[in-house]
Amino acid sequence: MIHKYKLNGYNIVLDVNSGAVHAVDELTYDLLDNVMPPFSPECPENVVKKLSRYYSAEDICSCYEEITQLYGEGLLFSEDDYEKFTKYAVASPVKAMCLLVSQDCNLRCEYCFASTGDFGLGRKLMDLETGKKAIDFLLEKSADRQNLEVDFFGGEPLMNFEVVKGITEYARSKEKEFGKNFRFTITTNGMLLDDAKIDYINKEMSNVVLSIDGRKEVNDRVRARVDGSGSYDRILPAYKKLVEKRGEKEYYVRGTFTKYNLDFADDVFHLYEQGFDQISVEPVVCDSKMPYAITERDLPKIFSEYERLAGKIIAGAKEGKRFNFFHFMLDLDQGPCAIKRLRGCGCGNEYVAVTPDGDIYPCHQFVGIEDWKMGNLNDDSFDESRKDYFAKAHIYSKKECKTCWARFYCSGGCNANNLIYAGDVHSAHKFSCEIEKKRLECAIMLKAVQSEENF
Repeated sequence: MIHKYKLNGYNIVLDVNSGAVHAVDELTYDLLDNVMPPFSPECPENVVKKLSRYYSAEDICSCYEEITQLYGEGLLFSEDDYEKFTKYAVASPVKAMCLLVSQDCNLRCEYCFASTGDFGLGRKLMDLETGKKAIDFLLEKSADRQNLEVDFFGGEPLMNFEVVKGITEYARSKEKEFGKNFRFTITTNGMLLDDAKIDYINKEMSNVVLSIDGRKEVNDRVRARVDGSGSYDRILPAYKKLVEKRGEKEYYVRGTFTKYNLDFADDVFHLYEQGFDQISVEPVVCDSKMPYAITERDLPKIFSEYERLAGKIIAGAKEGKRFNFFHFMLDLDQGPCAIKRLRGCGCGNEYVAVTPDGDIYPCHQFVGIEDWKMGNLNDDSFDESRKDYFAKAHIYSKKECKTCWARFYCSGGCNANNLIYAGDVHSAHKFSCEIEKKRLECAIMLKAVQSEENF
């Protein structure tokens, strides 16, 4: 299976199963529309005749030989030999946990998937004892996993920062005893950041996610305080200070674009101009009836905007202005292991979320959906059969994914979005799929440009 497309003056051919990417000339691009395995020793006469209106017969035959050679090397029309690895898609030890240390928030973001912070379950904070039980659970369920991840999430976790510190200290105290290494991440809206919190975060958190949607007018329209005032002027200086003091440690600013800012490339570059070089701006996923929702009618504009963003990234890179836009980051040389390509989302299997009440869910986006609760820390319940269910959710269990050219890059998409918006974990949320495919086309094109122009 191949996927071919034109973008930014390049003719791109992706061999889906091998992952090989080819930037080709017009003849090769056109010839690939007319030939496929099994290949004969010479180019079929009807193909030569058809294309001879545009190319010489000699060039056509020479190009055909190159295509057959690439096929022989397994770089074009390669066979899909990944399905055999589905037998290894079994339940794994838990290695990562999202702790909803604050089921409350000091912002009222219009598009918040968590019902402005309380997940529809009431506003509350996690106590330290529940946090310690969560760490004990992770230590037990991680089996022989050495490296463990804990995400402090909300709501707004800085509303419960002393408990964040207490949980971190407790986990660190267990590392030597259990032979584990904890990696902590915190996601914040920045409203409560001060010098002391910045210093602690930069010391203890391996990664930090800073929520901001871009330009002031864009951010403040949807990311307002409880009293309706905007958050931009408060958080931007705090983020700049945190990043300046953070050095080489990981971080990224993370925004959401909605129908209100379909020109989101300008928000990406606004964030870059403010001094941030690790940037993610993602599409809102919500009920299509919401006023801020993006819908199928917006897809042409969204696709055009991703192309514009890619073009601006290329132009900027040529001037030495480089940054990472997360949805264009793609490793074509050292791809993930076979199981990771089959099952990108680890929710409910390698990853779980814990609420202030000690309830265990497959991930933070499942919180509040009672039917998907997996157990509770306070009664030591945990549904291992649900783990098995999620372990078997892979691209060959999803009908739409089996024949999709992008399947080895998105690995079946977000299980929560598939459930909520497509009705089943084993279905694909097609709207998200279309956006993901466009981002992948742009990312692959960027790799081709970087390789050819060496920047």
